[in-house]
Amino acid sequence: MQDDPQQTDALTREIRALRAELELLNSHRFVRIHNNMPRLLAFNFARGLAVGLGTLLGATVLLSLLVWALSQIEFLPIIGDWAAQIAEQMRDARE
Repeated sequence: MQDDPQQTDALTREIRALRAELELLNSHRFVRIHNNMPRLLAFNFARGLAVGLGTLLGATVLLSLLVWALSQIEFLPIIGDWAAQIAEQMRDARE
């Protein structure tokens, strides 16, 4: 069995294209960051800080809105009193 020259040329072109894609992938920013340990640690630390800050701010806003909404409900004696106490403590802490 002899190799077909067209198949050999096609295979050579495919390998060259694959090498070019691999070089492009290796030069990508994401791969460069993950090939350097200090840079990877700094990137993940900054990402962790951003996630933590976003979680804290989101929870603060949601909890504030929830407490405010509950403080507006005064027709339910237990929830209304409890929410009013929380709102009063928050006002006192602000002052």
